[in-house]
Amino acid sequence: MQFSLWLALAGAGVLISFTPGAGAINTMSNSLTSGFRRSIWGILGQQAALIMHVVIVALGVGVLVAGSPVAFNVIRYAGAAYLVYLGIRQFLHKPDLDQEKTAALRKEPAWSMFRRGLWVNLLNPKAIVFFLAFMPQFIRPEQPLLAQYVALTATVVIIDILVMWFFFAAAAKSFQRFTHDVRGQTRLNRIFGVLFVAVGILLALMH
Repeated sequence: MQFSLWLALAGAGVLISFTPGAGAINTMSNSLTSGFRRSIWGILGQQAALIMHVVIVALGVGVLVAGSPVAFNVIRYAGAAYLVYLGIRQFLHKPDLDQEKTAALRKEPAWSMFRRGLWVNLLNPKAIVFFLAFMPQFIRPEQPLLAQYVALTATVVIIDILVMWFFFAAAAKSFQRFTHDVRGQTRLNRIFGVLFVAVGILLALMH
């Protein structure tokens, strides 16, 4: 991949990563409940889904999904329902200032955080359609394809990890002062719950 083309790819990747969405909300929620460092597990789950989307598009399956209203809608509504479920669960979560329980919450298994991040991004067919439109702009068919796909995927993944961890997860630290009393925790739970539900509804309604 030519350096000028890679710079354009990197710039586009930065803009995409900074666009708020379900992944950013999930990252901030994980950072608040499990801490900045451990939020990386959810971020890695989101990247695993991103890699799977790239592979799907690269293999041509993305064309089938984009061209099949039934398949597209099944995945779209499943993703929307999952986000709404996460939002309702977050909204209804009762604050608990018990230090032992709080410590246990902060020790959520890494696999659990990874799996949730994976599903948040994987159940988003819009990502497949997006990569279907995005990737050809940076792929030159006359050049070896595998090396180009690896360069594209590595660039997008690394940028997204940096933005998610050092911007969205770090930004969640500013909300930590609200976690020391029941009223503050309730407010945060409802804010993130509403955000998850809103993104889920938007995903279901957007065409």
